[in-house]
Amino acid sequence: MNKVIHRCLVLATLLIVVPFSAVVGATTPAPSGAHVYFIQPKDGETVPETFTVVVGMRGMRLLPAGPTLPNTGHHHLLIDVDSLENFSLPLPKNANILHLDRGEDRLRLTLPRGRHTLQVLMADGEHIPHTHPVLSEKITINVR
Repeated sequence: MNKVIHRCLVLATLLIVVPFSAVVGATTPAPSGAHVYFIQPKDGETVPETFTVVVGMRGMRLLPAGPTLPNTGHHHLLIDVDSLENFSLPLPKNANILHLDRGEDRLRLTLPRGRHTLQVLMADGEHIPHTHPVLSEKITINVR
């Protein structure tokens, strides 16, 4: 098949399938045993107002947002989030849900003084959590 025709067919498929999957809230399965966790900071740690968050992951490959590939995803940092209402919809982007959508495993974060909770949630290329959510333990930090 001609390369130009092949590329046009692939593009047409993406234009139809990707928006449709986002509309119907399709989710991507997580591989068995996938796990996400905090390397830094540690639960109960006291940190300055600006500090580094480092996230570890096992059983999946970290990729930027975009087309979803099997066994991949990217991190979302949940700050002071008690619970999410619907795991089948794309995660909103706001002050409490930070998207590490370039495939980062760390970021510099500035929070006001006081006690805060942090949790990491993996999501597919469309920011939709996996069918079996890959969610870290919730940690509590104190910002001085």
